[in-house]
Parts: sequence; structure tokens; C-alpha cells
Amino acid sequence: MNTGSCARFFHILGKVSDTLVSSLRLVIRDLVLNLIPASALVPPFLRCLMYRAAGMDLHTFKIYPRCFFGGNRVSIGRGTFVSYNCFFDLSAPLVIGDRCAIGNNVQFITSTHTIGGAECRAGERQALPIHVGNGCWIGAGAIILAGVSIGEGCVIAAGALVNRTCEANSLYAGVPARLIKHLPC
Repeated sequence: MNTGSCARFFHILGKVSDTLVSSLRLVIRDLVLNLIPASALVPPFLRCLMYRAAGMDLHTFKIYPRCFFGGNRVSIGRGTFVSYNCFFDLSAPLVIGDRCAIGNNVQFITSTHTIGGAECRAGERQALPIHVGNGCWIGAGAIILAGVSIGEGCVIAAGALVNRTCEANSLYAGVPARLIKHLPC
């Protein structure tokens, strides 16, 4: 084997090794965050202890089964309720305040792409944080996109697509979500 062939071999071996390590990390993440604790057989108290052990900043014991966490970069405040089947991308940090109610099937998507050229419109990947203020209610099936801040006391209607910052103490609905009315403080 000549020097060039040997170098190529080790280069390919390095790429395979990196791919295996990356795949192994995903398998471990899914076991630790998305298989065992997400089971309906695990009581909420134990589920939250397992999430905390995996590095999540949780101040609640009200996270229900079948939620998907793409990592541990999440902070969930005191008294917040997270219902069944929620999706947490977590490519960037997500902060959910105290006393929030998160309905079934809500999605928090912290990743996006820039718009690329004609050959591939999904350009460079970006990760932008999401912040949900205290006392918010996010209805079933809502989607919260990367870079959004939802002000304290907001109500996001079921099925809404939130793609921009929401004012405090306001009701938002629709696709994309728009301000419906201001709520009393």
C-alpha cells in the first residue's frame, strides 16, 4: 500500500468513526430522553427526575408521556404543565416560564435554514432560541418556530403557527398567528 492509499484509508476510517460516534450519541439520547422516560408506564415524578439526570433544567413534575426531546437544552418553570406528544427540537435553548400550560402535540422548533440558491433552497442551517414567558397557555397542535419570544400571559390558540414575537397578555391565532386581542392583566 503506497502513502497516498494509506492516507485515503485513514481518512475514510476517520469519517466512518465520526459517523458511528454521532449515531451512537443519537441512540443514547433517544434511550435516555425519548424511550424510557417518555413511556406511559413511567410516572410523571420519575419521568422528570430522569430528565433532570440527563441535564434538563426542570422545575415541574408535570410532563406527560410521549414527548420527544432533541437534547437537554431546555428550562421549564415551576407549575408548568406539558401535555402528551409534544416535540422539543432543542437545536438551540428553549425557556418556558412558570405556570404555563402546553397542550397536546405542541411543537417547539428551534432550527431553521437560510434560503439557499436554486440548486438547494434549504440553505445554511441556523439554530435560534425560543422563550415562553410566565403564565402562557399554548393550545393543542400549535407550532412555535425558531427565534420567537412569547410574552407573559399570552394565549396561543390551538393549531396556531407562531413565526414572530408575541406581545404579553395577548391572544394569537391562525396560520401564521396574528394578534386577535389584548387580554386584561
